Amino acid sequence: MNAQIPGAEFLMIDGPAGPLEAVIEDPGGEGGAYALVCHPHPLFGGTMDNKVVTTVARALRAGALPTVRFNFRGVGASLGTYADGLGETEDAMAVADWGRRRWPGRPLVLAGFSFGAYVAMRAAQRLAVERMILIAPPIGRFDFSTLAGPDCPWVVVQGDADEVVDPRAVESWAKTVKPAPILRLIPGVGHFFHGRLVDLRDEVIGAIRSA
Repeated sequence: MNAQIPGAEFLMIDGPAGPLEAVIEDPGGEGGAYALVCHPHPLFGGTMDNKVVTTVARALRAGALPTVRFNFRGVGASLGTYADGLGETEDAMAVADWGRRRWPGRPLVLAGFSFGAYVAMRAAQRLAVERMILIAPPIGRFDFSTLAGPDCPWVVVQGDADEVVDPRAVESWAKTVKPAPILRLIPGVGHFFHGRLVDLRDEVIGAIRSA
């Protein structure tokens, strides 16, 4: 774990396959929501320390939201093994439940990048979510066909030069899913937002401030 993050709290949260490694960063303040951020694919190097994930979390904290980043089962110090997004959804549910106890009465903002967006979308079928932010959801790589949009405002941020996820597929999906998201298509941006993390930060801050 990266012990160099000032003010961060490192802990293990009980999950369905064993303890899950997590980082809590709370800017303080009363009221508002708390935010959970899900990371990209565990089998391709995805962790809670991914630069897109940390950028999203930092932008959420700029909106005065405490954030929870965590490693899915089998990643870092989290116990368990990869479970095709199904087990990882259960991990997210467990962390969200922990957050409800940590910040009682506060609603949940749910965010996810790539595979983490798929997990967030699945978790939103069962969680009460105040706002959701998906970054480069892997349409065509995982089955979103049975997943409804959440009953809350939600935003999809997608680069139009994504080399991993087809931005045209994301755009088509966003037009058909109900309730529909706000789609923010960013010109010239690839999957990992190389050199464009500031643009991502601004989109997330905008999504929170529009609440």
